[in-house]
Amino acid sequence: MAQKTAKPARAWQRMLSGRRLDLLDPSPLDIEIEDIAHGLARVARWNGQTVGEHAFSVAQHSLLVARIGEKLFSEAKPYWYLALLLHDAPEYVVGDMISPFKAVMGGDYKSVENRLQTAIHLRFSLPPDLSKTELRAIKSCDRMAAYFEATRLAGFASEEADRFFSRPRGVTGDDVSDLLDPLPAHQAQKTFLEAFQQLTRRLNTKA
Repeated sequence: MAQKTAKPARAWQRMLSGRRLDLLDPSPLDIEIEDIAHGLARVARWNGQTVGEHAFSVAQHSLLVARIGEKLFSEAKPYWYLALLLHDAPEYVVGDMISPFKAVMGGDYKSVENRLQTAIHLRFSLPPDLSKTELRAIKSCDRMAAYFEATRLAGFASEEADRFFSRPRGVTGDDVSDLLDPLPAHQAQKTFLEAFQQLTRRLNTKA
């Protein structure tokens, strides 16, 4: 008896926009900022282990990182600020895995994330590959944001946060305190979209 050929596993996700995004070979044409904003506003940072009535979303984290970058890197190229806001955009598809779990998952997870990030950059006319200097600057802002989140929202003592994240330099808690109040998903989504539109207008003006 001939064996049935197994159907390949579905590798795409249907978005609310109607797009079908292939996770293994993502097309920039299937990426919409509304889907990204919707998804990120509903993905919880710290696996939801934060204080407050609402989860602190990846959308809010992205806004926090963007605020830190604006303050610390005022001379960056205009496109960098949009790339900074979108630095975790693949998580609208793959979710926000905490760093210890990413380390266990290894390279396969990272390769999917990288392909999504490249497609997102192409969709919004950003360089597909940022320079090492630009990537280091984004990572620095990301770690500073994690420090504020860890100590203000996730129950870390400052000494403990020092061991895992970068103690912020050049930016204080007062500079970002308005961004550390967990928001309802619809409000985080709206604020993220507004920031994207503002940065896109600025980029187009300076192009």
